[in-house]
Amino acid sequence: MIRSKYSLKMLALSAGILAAAPSAWAQHGTSVAEGDWPDYNGNMAAQRYSPLDQINADNVDDLQLAFEFDTRHFGSQQEFTATFTPLEVDGVLYTTIGAQRDVIALDATTGQQLWQWRAQEGERFDNAPRKGSGRGLAIWRDGDEARILVITPGFYLVSLDAKTGLPDPEFGDNGRIDMQQGLRLGIGRDDLDIGSSMPPFVMNDVVVVGPAMAVSMRPPSASNVKGDVRAYDVRTGEHIWTFQTIPSPGDFGYDTWTAEGAEITGNAGVWAPMSGDPELGMVYLPVESATGDRFGGDRPGNNLFSTSLVAVDVETGEREWHYQIIHHDIWDWDNPAAPILADLPNGRKVVMQVTKQSFVYTFDRETGEPIWEIEELPVPAGDVPGEWYAPTQPFPTKPAAFDRQGVSEDDLNDLTPEIKEAALEAIEPFRLADNLYSPPSLKDAEDGTMGTLALPSATGGANWEGAALDPETGMLYVPSRTVATVLSVDKDQRSSVDFSMALGVRVPRAMGLPIIKPPYGRITAIDMNDGEHEWMMANADTPDWIANNPALEGVDVPRTGVETRSGLLLTKTLLFAGEGVGGGPMFRAHDKETGEIVHELELPGTQTGQPFTYEHDGKQYIGMVVSPQGQPAKLVVYTLP
Repeated sequence: MIRSKYSLKMLALSAGILAAAPSAWAQHGTSVAEGDWPDYNGNMAAQRYSPLDQINADNVDDLQLAFEFDTRHFGSQQEFTATFTPLEVDGVLYTTIGAQRDVIALDATTGQQLWQWRAQEGERFDNAPRKGSGRGLAIWRDGDEARILVITPGFYLVSLDAKTGLPDPEFGDNGRIDMQQGLRLGIGRDDLDIGSSMPPFVMNDVVVVGPAMAVSMRPPSASNVKGDVRAYDVRTGEHIWTFQTIPSPGDFGYDTWTAEGAEITGNAGVWAPMSGDPELGMVYLPVESATGDRFGGDRPGNNLFSTSLVAVDVETGEREWHYQIIHHDIWDWDNPAAPILADLPNGRKVVMQVTKQSFVYTFDRETGEPIWEIEELPVPAGDVPGEWYAPTQPFPTKPAAFDRQGVSEDDLNDLTPEIKEAALEAIEPFRLADNLYSPPSLKDAEDGTMGTLALPSATGGANWEGAALDPETGMLYVPSRTVATVLSVDKDQRSSVDFSMALGVRVPRAMGLPIIKPPYGRITAIDMNDGEHEWMMANADTPDWIANNPALEGVDVPRTGVETRSGLLLTKTLLFAGEGVGGGPMFRAHDKETGEIVHELELPGTQTGQPFTYEHDGKQYIGMVVSPQGQPAKLVVYTLP
């Protein structure tokens, strides 16, 4: 039986703490312009920008810890790498936390806990494909009324009173909506492999929920639940609309699926965060690929709306426009980040989608017309039996790619002649992706190869960290990683699918070093007024495991960066960057115009949640979740003395 009620002890604790902190709702700021951080990416435009400038280049080296909040006391399991981002409104922080995705409120200046809520989900939690604290939550306000919206691991949409943490009895069924109800299942599949780790998106009194499934590199079946996007009235929970990311017969786009592909196939959800324009009334959906990630022989055709950017009317769910970024995706390059909206200094009103394959696709956000020409260019077909190959793919003419694409011998690690020779020997069992869209190949191909060595990997390029946009200058800052992958498929005996990602085929190394030349992680600044790159720099110093490799003794190694994607935060004067999941504990302030490092702050762990900033009682704060090695994650918040 599914349970979601509080214990009486929890209710009493919540009420008691709030009684001692009545000043928490004394202010009424509701936007980054007023010093708050009310959306996952700062604002609905997903810009990750705040105009605050109390912390600037002159004093950033004076930052000191205001407080830290440990996650070790939340949930039955410790979370050692947490990626949530709190929201801040009126001096209160709201966040998900812990393996069971509790929701808490904290005083934003002291870290004092104000209330806590937890869903008791039993087997529903045990079977969830997306456990853990997730990425965060959403807040809705109307005057003094405020609600926290969160998606639980068991896939309920829950509305909580922001002042007390109690479920809203007017919303859905006593504060919750069962998101497993009303799903479209694939033929012959009845298990519900679905959930979400991202926040819902709230705009114009509508809450929009996109789903995520288990990773589909080795799906048990070509059939799966479909990733429909659904919307609800934020006050009542009444279902308003459903956008079918895999069309039904007779709907627009259905003819891009042949055979029984649209009936069988699942996924094509929106696991990434969303964005929206409240004046236009449009929500922008970054749709992922369909089942499966490496083989699409069961879904021949271009497969709308998989791996597409779709603009829908927030009130009706009607499609306003769309652009398919990859036809028949078999690379797992689904759209991973919130589309970024901006009114650029040159007058253009745009939406920008950064992608795993390292492009920025840029459109007029009202009409969907590309800002710069996007060319449909021929791409190679493969030789995997039963696969269907799209003959062309869309390539933006601007901006240029922000990370490397495809692999040739010129991309191999050449820090010394010996390393280059070892790299050449290591790649002999593989085909090289001489085109960005060179497709997967067989583990035991007739030519003796065991897969195609490619760039970028399925985790980017860019990924869920997205990018940051300065609305004053139109400069876009994109974190990315340069890590090769092997596109190799084989028959998985545990699956009914003909082919899926091959087991045991890994990217080789050259004398213990990456097969590809550095940098391995980067930050790229792109002027979106003209589409030109301004600067690029490695995202970190050279890690010890590279610098101390015996093969590099006596070699002047350039700053290589690390194989991660930085979490970025923009303010009026500075670009802040951590090193991201898998990086080191350094947090840097950069000059926005040049990328020059202004200050380095050593954190108590690696930045793994996105950094954010806010102001309360005249003081600016910068916070983020960090993950110390071997210890539970913690929230840290810094300010000036």
